[in-house]
Amino acid sequence: MGVRRAVDRAEAELKNAPSPVYTMGPLIHNPQVLEGLKKQGIRVLREDSLPETLTGAVVIIRAHGISPQLEAGLISRGAVLADATCPHVRSGQNRARALAGEGYRVFLAGERHHGEIIGIQGFAPDCLVVANPEEAARAAEALFREEKPEKTALLGQTTISPDEYRAIGEAIRPFFPGIMIQDTICGATKDRQDALRRLCGEVEAVIVAGGKDSANTRRLLAIALSQGKPAWLTETPGDIPREIRSYGVVGLCAGASTPDTTINAIEQALQTL
Repeated sequence: MGVRRAVDRAEAELKNAPSPVYTMGPLIHNPQVLEGLKKQGIRVLREDSLPETLTGAVVIIRAHGISPQLEAGLISRGAVLADATCPHVRSGQNRARALAGEGYRVFLAGERHHGEIIGIQGFAPDCLVVANPEEAARAAEALFREEKPEKTALLGQTTISPDEYRAIGEAIRPFFPGIMIQDTICGATKDRQDALRRLCGEVEAVIVAGGKDSANTRRLLAIALSQGKPAWLTETPGDIPREIRSYGVVGLCAGASTPDTTINAIEQALQTL
């Protein structure tokens, strides 16, 4: 839903805006969709090289959201903002802001360099980003030794797997037994992961359709491999590996940002093998 909403917003702005249209960072993590938007005239801004002025230009906030500090910087340059932040991501941002305002020290579970995590950090500037249970345990121990805050909370990247999130929470709990664990995982993400696990029981190998920069797509690949299935991530039909021909029953799944046209093209290519 968040991906489709962002793309629809971008195409609507292209039709209606008389000025240049930009996205703040990649709108979504799918190269085919981004290339299509580029051909329609959308330009991508980088945070480390913003122009001095954006007066009158429309800047679309990516589906993964941005920090309030970056948003203020765009407005100060004269940009007109069009917010395409996924509602699930926006909910996580609001929770981070509220918890920080109430004096909680926030642990943030996810990929440190992912756009969603970077954006949420701006709402809880002293949060601790942890990517796995080992990092979580080390961060919790260090915080316990240095500060011993009375109130702690855990938020997660919307696309993290429930098992990963649960393990990270359990790694923190020995140091902070009263930690408040917030349910921030996107329901559609969980459904997709659960469906893949069921699919793995019916197939010999798995093709995951989606962009290599997409966190939820890479997580699907990891799940398929963890189920003992040979699996490959394919952005286009041309990425389908030759060895897939040696399997009789192949499963196909796709990341949240993979357009239907790409999924259909990969499916058709598989059916011709």
